[in-house]
Amino acid sequence: MSHDSPVVPPGQEQFIIGEFQPEDAAGIVRLFRAVYGELYPIRLFYDPAEIVRANGDGRYLSICARTPSGEVVGVNHLYPSAPCRSLYESGVGLVRKDYRSLGVNTRMLGYLNEEFIPRRPEIEEVFGEAVCNHPFMQKAIAPCRYVETALEVALMPAEAYVKEQSAGGRVATLAAFRCFRPKPHRIFLPLEYDAVLRQIYGRLDDSRELSPSVDRIPPGTASRMEMTMFAHARVARIAVFAVGDDFSARLAELEARGREKQAAVYQVWADLTTPWVGAAVRALREAGYFFGGALPRWFDGDGLLMQKLHCPPDFEGIVLESAFAKELLGIIREDWRRAEALSGG
Repeated sequence: MSHDSPVVPPGQEQFIIGEFQPEDAAGIVRLFRAVYGELYPIRLFYDPAEIVRANGDGRYLSICARTPSGEVVGVNHLYPSAPCRSLYESGVGLVRKDYRSLGVNTRMLGYLNEEFIPRRPEIEEVFGEAVCNHPFMQKAIAPCRYVETALEVALMPAEAYVKEQSAGGRVATLAAFRCFRPKPHRIFLPLEYDAVLRQIYGRLDDSRELSPSVDRIPPGTASRMEMTMFAHARVARIAVFAVGDDFSARLAELEARGREKQAAVYQVWADLTTPWVGAAVRALREAGYFFGGALPRWFDGDGLLMQKLHCPPDFEGIVLESAFAKELLGIIREDWRRAEALSGG
């Protein structure tokens, strides 16, 4: 029997869910090593002292599943990862292999969403990215009242799944959001994606005023864009805070920087509260980007995800659970074909 998959002793099937305690840190490290070996890209989770610091300063809020003896057999996290500080991501979740049929993840998510988050008024909206190399995390979306809004193609590197041999190539993720404190506001829909965005927003648990984006970019204005490079995943993420008439030139500059760092996946977040966001989307489409979905509260107001690949997507390997997610994949795949034809791919 391997060290990372011990037999659950009789009577030890019970577990307790609770907030992070400093004594959990070493157990979290052991859990990451059991599931990922040394290959998990966020190195913080191999350092007990850094895990304690991250929970102390709010970079990561750990929810733990412990055996009666205190061993950590499951963990999930909340952390700010978007431009809006009131939007938190629920993720970096894992369960030890021998506990996966015992409902650990279901109970952690229940505790997180029904007990922990309601006690934290600074958390207004939460999203998660369920990996699409298996359906297990996706099955928790509907019971936890999260709404699927976007599909990130080829986001995660295959190397992260080597130990469990659960992926043959880069892995897609399905983004789903839940509103805890409503913030109705007006957004502008690019005409090319008006129908699919209205379909997404028709399912949302918060209200929006939807208007077509028909305005032109004001002349003489400057774009404000920031790129974050995730070298381990070869992902470049570009946040567009303001769209000026230099948008295409700024985009080209950032993409060139990404190429120098061997980016395989580009993601652009565009602010849907900008009346001329449609002009930016047309420029992105001309540059080979395709639809990803909606990102509620991303900039406080909502965002739009556009994506571009310099790697072969494994559409056939994307495992989806819900009918809507499968429909969304079909729309995204068709738009990817348009982008590929444009580039001669």
